[in-house]
Amino acid sequence: MSLPLPDTEQYAPPRWRVRGLFVLVLVLRAACAPAALALESLSSFPHSQLSIQTQAGTQHFDIWVADTPQRSEQGLMFVRSLPAASGMLFPLERPGVMRMWMKNTLIPLDMLFIDAHGEIIYIQHNATPKSETIITTPAMVVTPVKAVLELAGGECDRRHIQQGDWVIHFLFGRDTR
Repeated sequence: MSLPLPDTEQYAPPRWRVRGLFVLVLVLRAACAPAALALESLSSFPHSQLSIQTQAGTQHFDIWVADTPQRSEQGLMFVRSLPAASGMLFPLERPGVMRMWMKNTLIPLDMLFIDAHGEIIYIQHNATPKSETIITTPAMVVTPVKAVLELAGGECDRRHIQQGDWVIHFLFGRDTR
């Protein structure tokens, strides 16, 4: 015994439903689009000078400061190159644990974890672009972090910047002037 097949015309959704569903999908995709569409220009970030005292001498940088949660979230996402003497500083209001990642970051970066006094307590060299792996200080480093400084990948090696070096910036109570 065979059952009669339903008339597909009878069960097809009306065209207005199909169009409405298509429009809904487009709206939802736009709402969930990457943050790249709403990135703030780096030129509007606060800008300052920062120095690092190393055994090889003082190193100078022009930096952007990610001073809001939105700027911290954006960071250096989608930046295609970073000049050797530039970087971005991510300060915390109060020292604590700082977790970073490289999602949507297209270039390798050196990440310098800095305590409240300006001492570099950990360096993550050449962080992998586009990685979602969390980068933080190792468990053996118990000193709270006040800020993370991101430099172009390899700059720490080129400039002989090491753990224990000192960052001079007003954030740490030490001005570059």
